[in-house]
Amino acid sequence: MKKLLTFDFRLLTLGLFLFTQILFSQTFTKRDSLQGGLPFERTCFDVLRYGLDITVNPDEKYILGKNLITFKVVENTKRIQLDLFENMKVDSIFLLKDTFYFPFEEAKNDKKIKLEYEREYNAVFIDFPEELDEGIEYQIAFHYSGKPKEAKNAPWDGGFVWKKDSNGKPFAGVAVQGTGASLWYPCKDSQSDEPDGGAVILIKVPDDLVAVSNGNYLTDQKWKDNYRQWIWEVKNPINNYNITLNIGDYVYFSDKLNDLDIDYWVLRENEEKAKKHFEDDVKPMLECFQEKFGAYPFMEDGYKLVETPYLGMEHQSAVAYGNQYKKGYLGNDISGSGVGMLFDFIIIHETGHEWFGNSITSKDIADMWIHEAFTTYSEAVYVECRWGYEKAMQYINGQNRMVENRKPIVGQFGVNFKPKSSDMYYKGALMLNTIRHIINDDEKWWKLILDYSNHFKHQIIEAKDVIDFFTKESGINLKPVFEQYLYYPNLPELEIRPVKNGFTYVWKTDVKNFEMPVEITLNGKAIRLKATNKPQFYKLKKGKETLIDVTLDKFYVKANFIK
Repeated sequence: MKKLLTFDFRLLTLGLFLFTQILFSQTFTKRDSLQGGLPFERTCFDVLRYGLDITVNPDEKYILGKNLITFKVVENTKRIQLDLFENMKVDSIFLLKDTFYFPFEEAKNDKKIKLEYEREYNAVFIDFPEELDEGIEYQIAFHYSGKPKEAKNAPWDGGFVWKKDSNGKPFAGVAVQGTGASLWYPCKDSQSDEPDGGAVILIKVPDDLVAVSNGNYLTDQKWKDNYRQWIWEVKNPINNYNITLNIGDYVYFSDKLNDLDIDYWVLRENEEKAKKHFEDDVKPMLECFQEKFGAYPFMEDGYKLVETPYLGMEHQSAVAYGNQYKKGYLGNDISGSGVGMLFDFIIIHETGHEWFGNSITSKDIADMWIHEAFTTYSEAVYVECRWGYEKAMQYINGQNRMVENRKPIVGQFGVNFKPKSSDMYYKGALMLNTIRHIINDDEKWWKLILDYSNHFKHQIIEAKDVIDFFTKESGINLKPVFEQYLYYPNLPELEIRPVKNGFTYVWKTDVKNFEMPVEITLNGKAIRLKATNKPQFYKLKKGKETLIDVTLDKFYVKANFIK
């Protein structure tokens, strides 16, 4: 697995924990805790590598497959939990006596032991005839089949998407974030563990189609029954939900940025359109992100865009692209500022996830703001790289129209609960923009973002890790700021009250001992106030300073002027 930092944000304060429990009154079930929890049967082993070997019948919407799972035992056990959606059939599970690197056709009978298992909802509890020893690596072959769940509205609703291109050929893909990768292949379906050694993915499809997956293309070869096998390899750790397959009448073209391979797989009918469209954003974006966030985190696996029958998804080293070759978000500016029409939203956002979400991963999806806030902020970073600070501020502040401020950004832990509000995206990004202006030193800010990306590269983290890092490296106590934005729906409210010879100002917040600087303007002149939960007095120059305004483009807060 990636290096997993063991902090648990729920121990930050008992009060915060109780608050989120009360606020999230949704009822959770045994099914939820089996999918989202970390019982002994999950924590007793560490996944090292997946070897997927899948045959896909697009006409029948059917898959037949096996996953060769290599793992190391962390604590002695006779039982482990893997996951596969209950509508999918478990054909057989074997413990292998010999170690295989690639998926295999079939081990000899004397080289494998058939394993017993029990199913409970989507959980598959596998029993071994003898205790597995701590520190030892084992391999199992998990054979399965069935018609995987179809998505009603991918990528927000997880599942397969089965469509046809304009020539009537199958065009298919899968997106499962939040729903679960075990929707279509057996795995340890938890963000807390990723295969250290990546994965090998073999996909067999009808021979007039191409199958594209993560990582590097190794080879393709003719298979039986008019099928062709495509083989891909991922060398880096990878989130379960990032492992993907894409099927279509694809054509391939490529480019390069220094040592980084850039590959494109698009529908044959869109080849010329794609070449022209991708030229506008891809290289400038990669140059910007590598300057601000560090080297592309999966150099060994390369970077590619793959056209998909749904809008997009951050599939590691195989970014899903379905924005119809339009600027903005399907031709619209989500910021309402006009700036969003300068670039292709899906290319920028989904690639930003390569650093924030794919390289740096949250242990539990309740902390998905660690993915989405930073990635949404990366859109404004790209704008600033190409068109300057003022345009970036127009863009990011335009996104405040999508913020709800009804529930905390952070969700419920241990039950595979992803917050339904978009606040993890837009409010999270505005929080980061606020922190930038709290620091008030751009050189320091960009170093902080770069150091954060490099420090936690290829790691699984929690909110406490982020908060501690930004607080320590900035030299500013940012914990109350993070807590107010993440764990409470209300924005910090600056209350300004006129009094004789001046005005008082005070923060109204849920978090106690809250302090955060804020910028106001007096007759057009910028003034920086060190506001806290205790009222303070500002003396006005007689007859010269009367008009007060809060600089809301730098600080995402509320201002309440008391008459």
